[in-house]
Amino acid sequence: MEFKLDQSSPIPLYAQIEAYLRSLMQEEEYAKGDKLLPKEVALSKKLGVSRNTIRQAINQLVNEGLVERKKGVGTKVVTKKISTRLDNWISFTNEMRSKGIEVVDYYMAIELTRATAEVYQALGVAEGKDIWKLEKIRGSKKGKFLYSVSYFHPRVGITGRENFKKPLYELLETEHDIIVSTSKERLKAITASRKISEALGICDNHAVLERERLVLDVGDRPVEFNKVYYHTDYFTYDIDIKRDL
Repeated sequence: MEFKLDQSSPIPLYAQIEAYLRSLMQEEEYAKGDKLLPKEVALSKKLGVSRNTIRQAINQLVNEGLVERKKGVGTKVVTKKISTRLDNWISFTNEMRSKGIEVVDYYMAIELTRATAEVYQALGVAEGKDIWKLEKIRGSKKGKFLYSVSYFHPRVGITGRENFKKPLYELLETEHDIIVSTSKERLKAITASRKISEALGICDNHAVLERERLVLDVGDRPVEFNKVYYHTDYFTYDIDIKRDL
């Protein structure tokens, strides 16, 4: 992108440079953090201004948390993570929509299969019985956010013909008269297995956030046992803890 300073403009030179850098940051290669912003020395020579002027422009972006500087490396755009809350129990689709993010389904498959002892025990189903398993890889146009694996109690009545692109708990209510009311959850950081790495497009042994969830209906009966693996480059979890006074 060609850029020249307007020496006759009432807008300060550092502000013009700041505006130029902001426009660069909108380009995909910079926005994703794949490419470093031009170095101070290079910009100083190209625009014919002091490094202090360049630094003043960059400092404003740093202070706003838009870019980060690493000594010996350079300056790049900070990739914003999606923050979600544990006390905000809504579907992934609706949660992303509330943040203005268009959900992309990279992979979705439903099959009747056998599960692990952990799954049978959580759902209260006899081991060896075939149960429905739903796998999803979801994210946005920027990348894959999560890999989800769900198992459903046979009582739910899953047929495999449902449209699982719909928000799951809305689907269970409208098509199977299942109203969920409680979610028992556990969070922990784990090292990604080969399968998880391939699903999220990350290197082996990358740290991911595992969210284990047992969903119960209004009668406190198990409906779904679910594990979601989150790409930590995109996701954080917020928890508010209040002290009793």
